[in-house]
Amino acid sequence: MALLARDLTSMADTPDEGDGDTTVVTKTKPKTAKPPLYKVLLLNDDYTPMEFVVHVLERFFGVSHSQAVEIMLTVHKKGVAVVGVYSHEIAETKVAQVMDFARRNQHPLQCTMEKEE
Repeated sequence: MALLARDLTSMADTPDEGDGDTTVVTKTKPKTAKPPLYKVLLLNDDYTPMEFVVHVLERFFGVSHSQAVEIMLTVHKKGVAVVGVYSHEIAETKVAQVMDFARRNQHPLQCTMEKEE
């Protein structure tokens, strides 16, 4: 039995005959780029009531009343404000929701999106 164990040990230490080529297999993980983000912009106009804009911000962008008032005032004073940054699909949906809601309520409120740089 001791002889058999010694023979197995010596076999394990020697490389296979005829197999002089050793190949190392490495797996490379492909780098996935983060998807681009898009800014959703609210544009000022002279007809949409401020209260309606505040309501839109609370309803579609989930901001508090005080945050909505701040953003609405920025839109009013500067003509435009970023109301959120999202993936393309979410930004597109937000723009469509705001535009549809504004039209159904007969307001000319404009909402757009642009790629974040």
